[in-house]
Amino acid sequence: MFEHIWCEDNMGYEKDGAFVEKITAVVPSERQYAHMKRKYYNFIHFGMNTVTGKEWGDGTVPPSTFNPQQLDTDQWCEVLKKTGSTGIILTAKHHDGFCLWDTKTTDYNVMNSPFGRDIVKMLSESCQKYGLDLGIYISPWDRHEPTYGSEAYNDFYVRQLTELATNYGELFTFWFDGACGEGPNGKKQRYDFPRYYAVLRKLQPNACLAICGPDIRWIGNEGGHVRESEWSVVPAPVVSAEEVADKSQKTNDGGAAIQQISSEQQDLGSRDFLRNFDSFRFSPAECDVSVNLAWFWHDDAYYQGKKQRTGEDIARIYMNTVGGNALLLLNVPPNDQGLIGQREIALLTGFKAIIDKKFAKPVTPLRAEILSTDGALRPAPGLLTDAGEAFGDTDHAVVLTLPEGQQVSLLTAEEELRHSQRVERFELYSQSAEKTERLYEGTVIGSGKFCEFSAQGEKLILNIMQSRGAPHLKNIQLYE
Repeated sequence: MFEHIWCEDNMGYEKDGAFVEKITAVVPSERQYAHMKRKYYNFIHFGMNTVTGKEWGDGTVPPSTFNPQQLDTDQWCEVLKKTGSTGIILTAKHHDGFCLWDTKTTDYNVMNSPFGRDIVKMLSESCQKYGLDLGIYISPWDRHEPTYGSEAYNDFYVRQLTELATNYGELFTFWFDGACGEGPNGKKQRYDFPRYYAVLRKLQPNACLAICGPDIRWIGNEGGHVRESEWSVVPAPVVSAEEVADKSQKTNDGGAAIQQISSEQQDLGSRDFLRNFDSFRFSPAECDVSVNLAWFWHDDAYYQGKKQRTGEDIARIYMNTVGGNALLLLNVPPNDQGLIGQREIALLTGFKAIIDKKFAKPVTPLRAEILSTDGALRPAPGLLTDAGEAFGDTDHAVVLTLPEGQQVSLLTAEEELRHSQRVERFELYSQSAEKTERLYEGTVIGSGKFCEFSAQGEKLILNIMQSRGAPHLKNIQLYE
């Protein structure tokens, strides 16, 4: 019988007390909460590197080189919207310093190229047309700007941020990477990140400041890998621009050197790990990964002899990230003519078909109930409607009664993170009159957990084995 399976002692960890109260007091800001709902969105790496075939430009290529004659931001948005995207982050300026908007800060910009149009404005209008959010990547490293390496560069960079934050409508994020190399004068720059943040908080208060920013945390690799337990409540020192810069890509290799997670980075949020720190932050993890194992577009010759991703690879990354309490930022680089090419479209279409198949047939349980340690059941219909349910002190499991003979292969669960991330360990069981069978065991749930299995029984039981206080589950869904 199932009543002999639950873990009444919370795996030996405190259910309450001062430390539990301290870490469960750490909750997302409203901007973080809204951002996490996006789940999956896209990077667009596009610029001078696209036409020169480089990953890192040096800022010496003249603007006259840039003329993507078929550039169509509507096509970008149409392709990405059809394949499940919720937003686009554009590389408005990469390390070469070439700006894709009508800037007054430098002559090294798209308006002085044969193309001669403001690409940020074009994309902003296309995103509005297709119902996508727009975000901005603007590299702090600038290999063209002569003031780089001085305080005057911070003034220059703030002017660029101000232009982008005031002229293109509401933006959902500003994405800062950790690259810090030499400028054209051989100097390195001390970035004034607190000043950058203050300007953007004033001009774009709803925008999340990502990676070298306080709102969204880099997951630590560019290979699509998620920790077994990806926590959003982490020690405050983890969320720092200096920490990200130290671990960021240091070589011009398309990111091949940071495709893995080192073992010492595996635990960033377990209760045992958090005890070593005094201050904590809510910091959702974002996984940035490219469809092509390179960030900018390259012709077929570039990929000769190199293993490429498939639609199956991208689908697996999606399931592991979006279904592993992480955000997925998938880079899709347009080609040198300014279009998302057939190679990339085929990858996205294949990925979307796999995901659509997994979620094609939702199953509605006959009822959802919460089970207490005394065997009492109480209705919890909110779990099936996104309304959510809070567990009491003696509650430990969700019981979903299935239609007779119903086959199920996927369960998705989500916590109400306004009450922090709480679930530390859970198990999933199927139950019939003849037997109870364990189907799945996992750790965190957070913003989303995807559990794949195969079961046919009278009931599915989600058993909370360990939690930081009473869990607050927001939604559970089943699929054939």
